[in-house]
Amino acid sequence: MTQNRYRWDRAYPEPQIPPGVVFHVRGITKVYRMGEVEVHALRSLDLDLYEGEFMVLLGPSGSGKSTLLNILGGLDIPTSGQIWFRQHDLTHASDIELTRFRRNCVGFIFQFYNLIPSLTARENVALVTDIVANPMPPEAALEIVGLGDRLDRFPAQLSGGEQQRVAIARAIAKRPEVLLCDEPTGALDYTTGKLVLEALAQVNQELGTTTAVITHNAGIAAMADRVVTMRSGEIIRIQRNAQKVSPAELEW
Repeated sequence: MTQNRYRWDRAYPEPQIPPGVVFHVRGITKVYRMGEVEVHALRSLDLDLYEGEFMVLLGPSGSGKSTLLNILGGLDIPTSGQIWFRQHDLTHASDIELTRFRRNCVGFIFQFYNLIPSLTARENVALVTDIVANPMPPEAALEIVGLGDRLDRFPAQLSGGEQQRVAIARAIAKRPEVLLCDEPTGALDYTTGKLVLEALAQVNQELGTTTAVITHNAGIAAMADRVVTMRSGEIIRIQRNAQKVSPAELEW
Protein backbone atom coordinates (compact mmCIF):
# COMPACT_ATOMS: atom_id res chain seq x y z
CA MET A 1 0.00 0.00 0.00
CA THR A 2 1.61 3.26 -1.05
CA GLN A 3 1.57 6.65 0.60
CA ASN A 4 0.00 8.05 -2.59
CA ARG A 5 -3.15 6.14 -1.86
CA TYR A 6 -3.78 8.37 1.16
CA ARG A 7 -2.50 11.67 -0.31
CA TRP A 8 -2.53 13.64 2.92
CA ASP A 9 -1.71 17.23 2.04
CA ARG A 10 -0.10 18.11 5.36
CA ALA A 11 2.36 16.48 7.71
CA TYR A 12 1.24 15.67 11.24
CA PRO A 13 3.31 14.60 14.25
CA GLU A 14 3.24 10.82 14.51
CA PRO A 15 1.93 9.22 17.72
CA GLN A 16 3.33 6.03 19.18
CA ILE A 17 0.90 3.65 17.49
CA PRO A 18 1.47 -0.06 18.19
CA PRO A 19 2.35 -2.27 15.18
CA GLY A 20 -0.64 -3.71 13.33
CA VAL A 21 -3.07 -1.02 14.49
CA VAL A 22 -5.28 0.37 11.71
CA PHE A 23 -7.34 2.80 13.82
CA HIS A 24 -5.98 4.41 16.99
CA VAL A 25 -8.74 6.21 18.91
CA ARG A 26 -7.97 8.17 22.05
CA GLY A 27 -10.34 10.18 24.22
CA ILE A 28 -12.90 10.95 21.56
CA THR A 29 -16.07 12.70 22.59
CA LYS A 30 -18.96 13.63 20.34
CA VAL A 31 -21.51 16.19 21.44
CA TYR A 32 -24.51 17.16 19.33
CA ARG A 33 -26.12 20.49 20.18
CA MET A 34 -29.82 21.02 19.53
CA GLY A 35 -30.64 24.51 20.69
CA GLU A 36 -29.69 24.65 24.34
CA VAL A 37 -29.66 20.88 24.70
CA GLU A 38 -26.41 18.90 24.48
CA VAL A 39 -26.49 15.21 23.58
CA HIS A 40 -23.31 13.31 24.42
CA ALA A 41 -23.12 10.53 21.82
CA LEU A 42 -19.56 9.46 22.78
CA ARG A 43 -17.72 10.05 26.06
CA SER A 44 -13.88 9.97 26.20
CA LEU A 45 -13.67 6.73 24.24
CA ASP A 46 -10.43 4.77 23.63
CA LEU A 47 -10.19 1.95 21.08
CA ASP A 48 -7.71 0.29 18.69
CA LEU A 49 -8.75 -1.66 15.61
CA TYR A 50 -6.21 -4.15 14.26
CA GLU A 51 -5.23 -5.35 10.81
CA GLY A 52 -7.36 -8.20 9.53
CA GLU A 53 -9.58 -8.52 12.58
CA PHE A 54 -13.35 -8.98 12.62
CA MET A 55 -14.86 -6.78 15.32
CA VAL A 56 -18.50 -6.69 16.41
CA LEU A 57 -19.87 -3.58 18.11
CA LEU A 58 -22.81 -4.43 20.38
CA GLY A 59 -25.22 -2.16 22.20
CA PRO A 60 -28.76 -0.83 22.29
CA SER A 61 -30.01 2.04 20.12
CA GLY A 62 -28.48 5.30 21.27
CA SER A 63 -25.36 3.69 22.72
CA GLY A 64 -23.06 5.50 20.25
CA LYS A 65 -22.24 2.62 17.88
CA SER A 66 -23.17 4.41 14.65
CA THR A 67 -21.52 7.65 15.77
CA LEU A 68 -18.28 5.76 16.39
CA LEU A 69 -18.50 4.02 13.01
CA ASN A 70 -19.14 7.33 11.24
CA ILE A 71 -16.07 8.85 12.88
CA LEU A 72 -13.92 5.83 11.97
CA GLY A 73 -15.09 6.14 8.37
CA GLY A 74 -14.42 9.86 8.07
CA LEU A 75 -18.12 10.71 7.75
CA ASP A 76 -18.00 12.72 10.97
CA ILE A 77 -15.36 14.21 13.26
CA PRO A 78 -15.21 14.10 17.07
CA THR A 79 -15.88 17.12 19.24
CA SER A 80 -12.66 16.37 21.11
CA GLY A 81 -10.02 13.67 21.24
CA GLN A 82 -7.96 12.16 18.42
CA ILE A 83 -8.37 9.43 15.83
CA TRP A 84 -5.56 8.13 13.66
CA PHE A 85 -5.73 5.92 10.60
CA ARG A 86 -2.30 4.31 10.57
CA GLN A 87 -0.04 7.39 10.71
CA HIS A 88 -2.67 9.82 9.46
CA ASP A 89 -4.55 12.18 11.73
CA LEU A 90 -8.23 12.07 10.77
CA THR A 91 -9.14 14.54 13.51
CA HIS A 92 -7.48 17.46 11.72
CA ALA A 93 -7.74 16.25 8.13
CA SER A 94 -9.19 18.59 5.54
CA ASP A 95 -12.41 17.83 3.67
CA ILE A 96 -10.38 16.86 0.61
CA GLU A 97 -8.19 14.50 2.64
CA LEU A 98 -11.25 12.87 4.23
CA THR A 99 -12.84 12.43 0.81
CA ARG A 100 -9.72 10.64 -0.46
CA PHE A 101 -9.67 8.51 2.69
CA ARG A 102 -13.31 7.44 2.28
CA ARG A 103 -12.92 6.80 -1.43
CA ASN A 104 -9.71 4.78 -1.31
CA CYS A 105 -9.47 3.17 2.10
CA VAL A 106 -12.95 2.43 3.44
CA GLY A 107 -15.89 0.35 2.26
CA PHE A 108 -19.30 1.12 3.79
CA ILE A 109 -22.25 -1.25 4.15
CA PHE A 110 -25.51 -0.08 5.66
CA GLN A 111 -28.81 -1.68 6.67
CA PHE A 112 -30.43 -0.47 3.45
CA TYR A 113 -28.70 -1.44 0.25
CA ASN A 114 -28.82 1.89 -1.65
CA LEU A 115 -28.66 0.18 -5.03
CA ILE A 116 -29.71 2.08 -8.15
CA PRO A 117 -32.84 0.28 -9.44
CA SER A 118 -32.14 0.99 -13.11
CA LEU A 119 -28.66 -0.58 -13.02
CA THR A 120 -27.76 -4.26 -12.97
CA ALA A 121 -25.72 -5.84 -10.18
CA ARG A 122 -22.59 -5.52 -12.32
CA GLU A 123 -23.32 -1.86 -13.11
CA ASN A 124 -24.03 -1.00 -9.46
CA VAL A 125 -20.62 -2.37 -8.50
CA ALA A 126 -18.95 -0.61 -11.44
CA LEU A 127 -20.07 2.75 -10.03
CA VAL A 128 -17.34 2.32 -7.42
CA THR A 129 -14.70 0.70 -9.60
CA ASP A 130 -14.85 3.65 -11.98
CA ILE A 131 -13.61 6.13 -9.36
CA VAL A 132 -10.70 4.33 -7.65
CA ALA A 133 -7.17 3.63 -8.82
CA ASN A 134 -6.82 -0.13 -8.42
CA PRO A 135 -10.24 -1.81 -8.30
CA MET A 136 -11.06 -5.45 -8.80
CA PRO A 137 -13.38 -6.21 -11.75
CA PRO A 138 -17.07 -6.01 -10.76
CA GLU A 139 -17.46 -9.63 -11.87
CA ALA A 140 -14.73 -10.75 -9.46
CA ALA A 141 -16.28 -8.87 -6.53
CA LEU A 142 -19.69 -10.38 -7.22
CA GLU A 143 -18.15 -13.84 -7.51
CA ILE A 144 -16.62 -13.48 -4.03
CA VAL A 145 -20.07 -12.91 -2.50
CA GLY A 146 -21.64 -15.77 -4.45
CA LEU A 147 -23.41 -13.76 -7.14
CA GLY A 148 -21.36 -14.70 -10.18
CA ASP A 149 -24.54 -15.96 -11.84
CA ARG A 150 -26.54 -12.78 -11.06
CA LEU A 151 -24.35 -10.22 -12.84
CA ASP A 152 -27.02 -8.83 -15.12
CA ARG A 153 -29.98 -8.96 -12.75
CA PHE A 154 -31.62 -5.72 -11.67
CA PRO A 155 -32.23 -5.12 -7.94
CA ALA A 156 -35.94 -5.86 -8.34
CA GLN A 157 -34.98 -9.31 -9.64
CA LEU A 158 -32.89 -10.08 -6.55
CA SER A 159 -33.89 -11.09 -3.03
CA GLY A 160 -33.10 -8.84 -0.06
CA GLY A 161 -30.09 -10.95 0.84
CA GLU A 162 -28.80 -10.87 -2.73
CA GLN A 163 -29.18 -7.10 -2.85
CA GLN A 164 -27.18 -6.78 0.36
CA ARG A 165 -24.49 -9.01 -1.10
CA VAL A 166 -24.36 -6.72 -4.15
CA ALA A 167 -23.80 -3.87 -1.69
CA ILE A 168 -20.95 -5.86 -0.11
CA ALA A 169 -19.44 -6.51 -3.55
CA ARG A 170 -19.66 -2.80 -4.31
CA ALA A 171 -17.87 -1.99 -1.06
CA ILE A 172 -15.02 -4.49 -1.53
CA ALA A 173 -14.49 -3.88 -5.25
CA LYS A 174 -12.26 -0.89 -4.52
CA ARG A 175 -10.05 -3.12 -2.35
CA PRO A 176 -10.55 -1.14 0.88
CA GLU A 177 -8.38 -1.74 3.90
CA VAL A 178 -11.40 -1.40 6.18
CA LEU A 179 -15.02 -2.52 5.88
CA LEU A 180 -17.49 -0.70 8.14
CA CYS A 181 -20.95 -2.27 8.42
CA ASP A 182 -23.91 -0.66 10.18
CA GLU A 183 -26.61 -3.27 10.93
CA PRO A 184 -26.00 -5.13 7.64
CA THR A 185 -28.54 -7.85 8.56
CA GLY A 186 -31.06 -5.53 10.23
CA ALA A 187 -33.59 -5.69 7.39
CA LEU A 188 -33.15 -9.42 6.70
CA ASP A 189 -34.66 -12.61 8.05
CA TYR A 190 -32.67 -15.20 9.99
CA THR A 191 -31.67 -17.40 7.04
CA THR A 192 -30.86 -14.54 4.68
CA GLY A 193 -28.96 -12.70 7.40
CA LYS A 194 -26.68 -15.71 7.82
CA LEU A 195 -25.85 -15.68 4.11
CA VAL A 196 -24.83 -12.04 4.36
CA LEU A 197 -22.69 -12.73 7.45
CA GLU A 198 -21.02 -15.61 5.59
CA ALA A 199 -20.14 -13.19 2.78
CA LEU A 200 -18.64 -10.73 5.27
CA ALA A 201 -16.64 -13.47 6.98
CA GLN A 202 -15.35 -14.68 3.63
CA VAL A 203 -14.19 -11.19 2.66
CA ASN A 204 -12.45 -10.81 6.01
CA GLN A 205 -10.67 -14.15 5.72
CA GLU A 206 -9.79 -14.21 2.03
CA LEU A 207 -8.93 -10.54 1.49
CA GLY A 208 -7.71 -9.76 5.01
CA THR A 209 -10.03 -6.76 5.19
CA THR A 210 -10.30 -5.29 8.66
CA THR A 211 -14.03 -5.45 9.42
CA ALA A 212 -16.23 -3.76 12.02
CA VAL A 213 -19.90 -4.71 12.24
CA ILE A 214 -22.51 -2.84 14.27
CA THR A 215 -25.41 -4.89 15.56
CA HIS A 216 -27.87 -5.01 18.44
CA ASN A 217 -28.04 -8.79 17.94
CA ALA A 218 -25.82 -10.42 20.57
CA GLY A 219 -25.98 -13.75 18.70
CA ILE A 220 -23.68 -12.39 16.00
CA ALA A 221 -20.89 -11.71 18.52
CA ALA A 222 -19.67 -15.32 18.47
CA MET A 223 -18.24 -14.92 14.93
CA ALA A 224 -15.98 -12.00 15.93
CA ASP A 225 -12.36 -11.87 16.96
CA ARG A 226 -13.30 -9.16 19.46
CA VAL A 227 -16.64 -7.93 20.79
CA VAL A 228 -16.94 -4.31 21.92
CA THR A 229 -20.04 -3.58 24.02
CA MET A 230 -21.23 0.02 24.29
CA ARG A 231 -23.74 1.82 26.47
CA SER A 232 -24.53 5.53 26.77
CA GLY A 233 -21.59 6.56 24.59
CA GLU A 234 -19.03 4.52 26.49
CA ILE A 235 -17.29 1.17 25.99
CA ILE A 236 -18.28 -0.97 28.95
CA ARG A 237 -16.60 -4.21 27.90
CA ILE A 238 -14.13 -5.59 25.32
CA GLN A 239 -14.06 -9.35 24.99
CA ARG A 240 -11.86 -11.53 22.79
CA ASN A 241 -13.41 -14.79 21.61
CA ALA A 242 -11.09 -17.71 22.31
CA GLN A 243 -12.72 -19.58 19.44
CA LYS A 244 -14.73 -18.00 16.65
CA VAL A 245 -17.95 -19.58 15.43
CA SER A 246 -18.79 -19.74 11.72
CA PRO A 247 -21.89 -17.79 10.61
CA ALA A 248 -23.63 -21.10 9.77
CA GLU A 249 -23.35 -22.09 13.44
CA LEU A 250 -24.80 -18.86 14.85
CA GLU A 251 -28.09 -18.96 16.73
CA TRP A 252 -30.31 -16.07 17.75
